[in-house]
Amino acid sequence: MSITTDTLPTTAPAHRVKLTAEALLFDMDGTLVDSTVVVERTWRNFAHRHGLDADEILATAHGRRTGETVARYAPAGVDAAAETARLEAAEIDDVDGIVPVPGAAELLAGLPAESWAIVTSAGRELAVRRMTAAGLPLPACLVGAEDVTEGKPHPMGYLAAARTLGTAPVSAIVFEDAAAGLEAAVAAGTTPVVVGPYSGAVTKGLIRVTDLRDVSVTAPGPGLLRVGLTVRTTPLPAP
Repeated sequence: MSITTDTLPTTAPAHRVKLTAEALLFDMDGTLVDSTVVVERTWRNFAHRHGLDADEILATAHGRRTGETVARYAPAGVDAAAETARLEAAEIDDVDGIVPVPGAAELLAGLPAESWAIVTSAGRELAVRRMTAAGLPLPACLVGAEDVTEGKPHPMGYLAAARTLGTAPVSAIVFEDAAAGLEAAVAAGTTPVVVGPYSGAVTKGLIRVTDLRDVSVTAPGPGLLRVGLTVRTTPLPAP
């Protein structure tokens, strides 16, 4: 992996970072697909049924597998497996408000099929449903919740995706928007890029883009990607 930064005046609102990689690994929710309204609906309904604080749940649920969040917050006596199945079924049926993250469609359309993967805490069926609802293509490699025994922040998912694509983790760039996923990407030995406004401790020193409109990729040869990232001091306006 090589990283260079274009030299711009200190008053410039943005600078360009250039990386080379063999593979790009994407989280889904919040990175490729904006599913915020559905996620909030799901967990607020869960909280309401069980008399829980929805805001507390939402503060930690993002980027983690549904069953892990249920196990953490469900009151004593609740069948966690049955509750998880209920939530997952509801999410599969609920695509109202699902949209692509700005720039996602254009970026994915230009990537060689063997060069990218999705690593998500969603189940495979839900991931396919949301990607389809957002009008985004599906990769040949999709690592979902049921494909790992340890969810994010464990690096298992990213290590599995890199292995499937035939690349070393150090040669992969990960695009993530939440703490658990960024911690997983760091632990896997990849190069993480923060997508969006999340600014927890794990983001210190990491490259950040506003959304995927700030990412461009060329593939000059087999197994080689040149990735340009626009790092802004002022975020892009909403599309």
